Amino acid sequence: MVKDPRLVLVLVITTCILCLLPIPTNGDTNQDDVNSLRVLFQSMNSPSQLNWNLNSNDPCGQSWKGITCSGNKVTEIKLPGLQLSGTLGYQLQSLTSLTTLDLSNNNLGGAIPYQLPPNVQRLNLANNQFNGAVPYSLSDMPSLTYLNLAHNQLQQALNVNFQKLTSLSTLDLSFNSLTGDLPQTMSSLSSISTMYLQNNQFTGSINALANLPLENLNVGNNKFSGWIPEQLKSINNLQTDGNNWSSGPAPPPPPGTPPVAKNNHNRKSGGHGRPSDAGKSDGGKKSGIGGGAIAGIVISILVVGAIVAFFLVKRRSKKSSSDMEKLDNQPLAPLTSNEVHEMNSMQTSSVIDMKAFDPPAAPINLKPPPLDRHKSADEDDFSNKPIAVKKTVKAPANVKSYSIADLQIATGSFSVDQLLGEGSFGRVYRAHFDDGKVLAVKKIDSSVLPNDSSDDFSEIVSNISHLHHPNVTELIGYCSEHGQHLLVYEFHKNGSLHDFLHLPDEYSKPLIWNTRVKIALGTARALEYLHEVCSPSVVHKNIKSANILLDTDLNPHLSDSGLASYIPNANQVLINNAGSGYDAPEVGLSAHYSLKSDVYSFGVVMLELLSGRKAFDSSRPRFEQSLVRWATPQLHDIDALAKMVDPALEGLYPIKSLSRFADVIALCVQPEPEFRPPMSEVVQALVRLVQRANMSKRTTYGTDQGGSNRGFDDPEDM
Repeated sequence: MVKDPRLVLVLVITTCILCLLPIPTNGDTNQDDVNSLRVLFQSMNSPSQLNWNLNSNDPCGQSWKGITCSGNKVTEIKLPGLQLSGTLGYQLQSLTSLTTLDLSNNNLGGAIPYQLPPNVQRLNLANNQFNGAVPYSLSDMPSLTYLNLAHNQLQQALNVNFQKLTSLSTLDLSFNSLTGDLPQTMSSLSSISTMYLQNNQFTGSINALANLPLENLNVGNNKFSGWIPEQLKSINNLQTDGNNWSSGPAPPPPPGTPPVAKNNHNRKSGGHGRPSDAGKSDGGKKSGIGGGAIAGIVISILVVGAIVAFFLVKRRSKKSSSDMEKLDNQPLAPLTSNEVHEMNSMQTSSVIDMKAFDPPAAPINLKPPPLDRHKSADEDDFSNKPIAVKKTVKAPANVKSYSIADLQIATGSFSVDQLLGEGSFGRVYRAHFDDGKVLAVKKIDSSVLPNDSSDDFSEIVSNISHLHHPNVTELIGYCSEHGQHLLVYEFHKNGSLHDFLHLPDEYSKPLIWNTRVKIALGTARALEYLHEVCSPSVVHKNIKSANILLDTDLNPHLSDSGLASYIPNANQVLINNAGSGYDAPEVGLSAHYSLKSDVYSFGVVMLELLSGRKAFDSSRPRFEQSLVRWATPQLHDIDALAKMVDPALEGLYPIKSLSRFADVIALCVQPEPEFRPPMSEVVQALVRLVQRANMSKRTTYGTDQGGSNRGFDDPEDM
């Protein structure tokens, strides 16, 4: 027994203080963070080496291995080199306070999830087995300062918009299989100091990196071409070996630079050693006059008779009639055929002069196929149209040139037996090649692209060849011979969504609900890429279920992307084939397609997925023929909605998910284009829908059941 009253008082006070202190209990950690870690743990095959006590429900209070917290929020996950396997799950985006995610040097695989922690600053997933694409969602993570995805198996083009990543200082994508050109938005990386892109398959130029504050840059062992920008050559740690750099001097300034620009350049060069002269106007004038006099003397010595003659002919076309009489002592008259011939002859001997009057060259990424041209640039061509109109387009390096003979053999001379379908721009055939590949060949109708449109076709091929996205059908090759224009695409075994929904056969099973949502989300991501990643934006103009192709895993691939945007008279062709039920109301009134008309058409496709009905069905009663008109009034009535669901689903769908799906449709098919959401918002709405569905599946069964749909399709889910 304690007898000292002072000691008793101290014990009482201490006890009271201890009573006031918070005692950690289960559930102190933010519940969203707990759920995210649970999903991550299960996705990584419940690794025993972590010793996470899932029953504690409090990773912050229990100090789970590799987890750091601030308050009740998880701020760091550091689990490098622990032989972890599996995937990253689907709920990382709930870790809103996470600043560091380091899972490097493990055996993790699958795709890097689209849903990443939104405020992460350091993301290190290097030395794993991740495949697929670099997720576009990185575009919306402005807090990133360090990003390392090196030594994985990442593929496809780098479809990331770097405009918001102005805090990023280190980017390492080395030792993957990334393809395509570098995004021009990389020029926005104003804080970047270290960039490793080596050992990929990148193509095109590295001009986007020219003005970045880089201290370390490695672009070795890729397929880059062109010239290394002069600005980059001052970097101390620069590695560029193993590419297809152009030899010789860098290209001159763009053609069309007016002579005055050249004079200005010479004036600057002349005064470079005497900066004090810059402020003396008299000195400047004298220098300019002297330079002009000297230039005149030099030109008068160098100009030969042929160039003088050409110059006079050219001046005749610019001067007024009276001016020309003073110079030539003869009236202005149209050029005769002999004069035209003379001018054409002199054009070949006066290349330097002509360059000054040519338009700027086409961008170096526009490359035409090696076409078998029937029309040479002969005298008649020169007399009928100016040289400046003719475009110079180079063949795309990332697509293959096929001959007509190749495609005839592969398609059985375009046999009806190989016909896959017919659309607004032509027929599509299955093509079997000797190497075992099966591809799809689109033969563009001559009414859409006339036989003499080789230049237009070259530009179409070049533009489409730069579209790379997991949900966009990839262009493999092209053919332009004997007036024929053909595009060769990847082939998808399961055909189109239209066939799957409306032409069922004994070999195909009806699409279950979660597959329909997956198809909608994948198609939405394809449109988000075309609308909001591509620069300039690409309006598809022809969104319909027949243009959504399904692979063996029923992943969607949007076909004909870019085709309608680049065919000169595409709008008229599509309007002539209107009436399919996909066109927005404003298209019928103005014949004008826009990003918002694409959103409307996508909403119609979602209606097809929900109802199983065609966009327009003349076999139905008159008030039911147009799917949008029939369905729109019922989208917010849960009882009516249940009655309009595709009977093939046999009632196996979650009621809440169905309602949310219908809400997205209602927004997309708004009559007024300004009220329709951008595709990025549609994607986010569908992502949330999928997340709720997957969470329900996990909660019900503990693990992902893969082939079973009951956990996802329980009517009480979500």
